[in-house]
Amino acid sequence: MSRPEADQLLLDAEADVRPSPQGAAARRALLAHPVLLLAGIVLASLNMRAALASVSPLAGEISAAFGLSSTATSLVTSVPVLFLGLGALVAPRLARRLGTEQVLLGALVLLAAGILVRVLPSGYALYGGGVLVGTAIALLNVLMPGLIKRDFPDRAASMTSVYTGSMIAGATVVAAASVPLERAFGGSWEASLAFWSLLAAVAAVAWLPQVLIARGRTGREERSAVRAPGTGRGVWRSALAWQVTLFMGLQSLWSYVLIAWMPTIFTDHGMSRSAAGVVFAFNNLVQVAGAFLVPLLAGRMRSQRPLVALVTSLVAAGYVGLMAAPVSGAWLWAAVLGVGQGGAVGLALTLIVLRSGDAVTASRLSGMAQTVGYLLAAAGPLAAGAVHEATGGWTVPIALVLCVCAAALVVGLLAARDRKV
Repeated sequence: MSRPEADQLLLDAEADVRPSPQGAAARRALLAHPVLLLAGIVLASLNMRAALASVSPLAGEISAAFGLSSTATSLVTSVPVLFLGLGALVAPRLARRLGTEQVLLGALVLLAAGILVRVLPSGYALYGGGVLVGTAIALLNVLMPGLIKRDFPDRAASMTSVYTGSMIAGATVVAAASVPLERAFGGSWEASLAFWSLLAAVAAVAWLPQVLIARGRTGREERSAVRAPGTGRGVWRSALAWQVTLFMGLQSLWSYVLIAWMPTIFTDHGMSRSAAGVVFAFNNLVQVAGAFLVPLLAGRMRSQRPLVALVTSLVAAGYVGLMAAPVSGAWLWAAVLGVGQGGAVGLALTLIVLRSGDAVTASRLSGMAQTVGYLLAAAGPLAAGAVHEATGGWTVPIALVLCVCAAALVVGLLAARDRKV
């Protein structure tokens, strides 16, 4: 056989092995199937509160293990929430440089690592892992509204209800399972917390298909959108953007106070730790209904003012109940708070989408709202713990949260007007 013939045979063999452009396109189309994208969104959303909700039922054991005061224990929750705000600062920039899908995948990997670091036998690791957890969740929080606005422009409100409902459902399962898992692992709170790194790992694997197709699609689209004249600019100078941001922050503050302290409020009034954990899980379960239904209603309304009034009133009523009869009315207050909490977070995230004219503005408004909002919210658990320690009871901390509810009502009514940033 001559050399040219041999070379041609080798080229033909390589052509048979090398994927054809049509085959590569078909594989990308399969990976881009909406069902796979929806599965990735749901699994990522399940992780967006799980690592935070797993701490509260075990706060007593964590405090005893490290000899922490009430204020120091509250930092276990406040540190991740603080970095929800700080991490939100860099999320839009990372998305523009690396692509939304790639950053979301990295966030899930970072979240799994942070959960594992948090259970190492060191107080520094406990808080350091919280930094990683908060940063990872911040990236997920900020980028999800922009991704939904981009990929589901005609169904943004309904898709927001799906991912907020999934987020609350994840917190519900984790809150209910934390104490039973601790017992199943022989009384190890470390093993109970570490278990939830598996949930983040599964979500990371499910997100891989979107990363594989993103290299040929989202990077170019996002960069061209960023270069579009005037797109997404000036959100920090917009009064409406600040109203959305403050509503996000104030509703986050009242929610994270409950995430950090609701079981403790019950146990301090005589309820058993197991019963308090179940009521806390029930509170999270009821939040799913509010988080799912309120965004659907919001998407059908030109002005969302009635919904703002509804959710803030429910939360205020639930806090008044915790002040007046925390144990005898525990299930009722948990239900009222749950509908209000879930509806408020769903409404806050929906307002980001509805008040934005395009995906880039949604991403930037999301970054602003969650940066300022979570920095504000981080003060909640810490302040509540410090005031509780100073006063020896929960009346004053709850009264302060009721002031937060009043402020949220005012800014929420302004944010709910039918306008665009």
